[in-house]
Amino acid sequence: MRQPVGTTQQRSVAIWLIACAALVYAVLIVGGITRLTHSGLSIVQWQPLAGVLPPLSDQAWATLFDQYRATPEYRLVNFDITLEGFQRIFWLEYVHRLMGRLAGLAFLLPLLWFLRSRIIAPRLAWRLAAIFALGALQGTLGWYMVASGLVQAPHVSPILLTAHLALALLIIGTMLWTAWGLRLAGRRRVPGLAAAAVAVVFAMALSGGLVAGTRAGYAYNTFPLMDGYIVPPDLMRISPWYLNFLDNLATVQFVHRVFAWTLVLLVPALWWWIRGLAPAPLARVASNWMLAALALQLALGIATLLSGVALPLAVAHQAGTVLLYAAGLWTAHALGIEHPASADGASAADLHSDPALIANGR
Repeated sequence: MRQPVGTTQQRSVAIWLIACAALVYAVLIVGGITRLTHSGLSIVQWQPLAGVLPPLSDQAWATLFDQYRATPEYRLVNFDITLEGFQRIFWLEYVHRLMGRLAGLAFLLPLLWFLRSRIIAPRLAWRLAAIFALGALQGTLGWYMVASGLVQAPHVSPILLTAHLALALLIIGTMLWTAWGLRLAGRRRVPGLAAAAVAVVFAMALSGGLVAGTRAGYAYNTFPLMDGYIVPPDLMRISPWYLNFLDNLATVQFVHRVFAWTLVLLVPALWWWIRGLAPAPLARVASNWMLAALALQLALGIATLLSGVALPLAVAHQAGTVLLYAAGLWTAHALGIEHPASADGASAADLHSDPALIANGR
């Protein structure tokens, strides 16, 4: 039921988008390493252009170190750090920011060339421009997140950290969805069960961002119970009640676990439902990957928890979140492409042969 888009140019755009999504994914992973190694507050200024160059002299290093020593993290946590120790955490954050800049250039420069060459249709051009705007917003949000940890407390705002993660996932998802729309023509009327699965994966990822931002993962390192309880007794101890979902470590981790258990039920149900569709070969393949990604993510999450948030496992767990999210999107997209009929009664063959849909990146 699928039909590849015939032009080399459209394939090139699709491959470029997938490559950009992979680059953003790499930036996200390095960002996780930066956070877990407490390196994210080492650069205390936001210099989108001048910050491309690293320190090139002893005086430049001394200046940056002096700036860092004025931060709460130095005064309260790293008060005994040496210049060599500062350089180690500096380079991690520098690489993270440099990769973000490279991701922006890798998206912007080909986009300008595609526009100049009139390879992409106006509707697709506006969508790609919106993705670039999201990338620019992501850089700005990243700085505000860092700045939140430079004022009083030596850690960034959990809410801003979660928003930073959400925007990264949105950018990756939009890039992949657009690329798949170029490679496979047709309308995407996603069934409710698939949409629900993707939504819960996204929500679980955001709850994981709150777990990371509040360090709730260090609070209850047992599974499947939380220190012997299915529902911990201090779940709603903070007043007013809604603050528990932001500040109560028990509640934050419990919510993350609830989303995970929901996926344990939802993803196999989706996988089984897809087995009853005929024909749906691409959706079956995608759902197989989604089921495998869920199993891997659950195993990594449990291992991370039981290890007391060991660095390699925590990084792999964050990386696995994106893989599960991408597999869910792929499954949803494939179901939309292979759905037998649209809402207006058009047949699948009609949808796949409509060149207008292809030209508009749908």
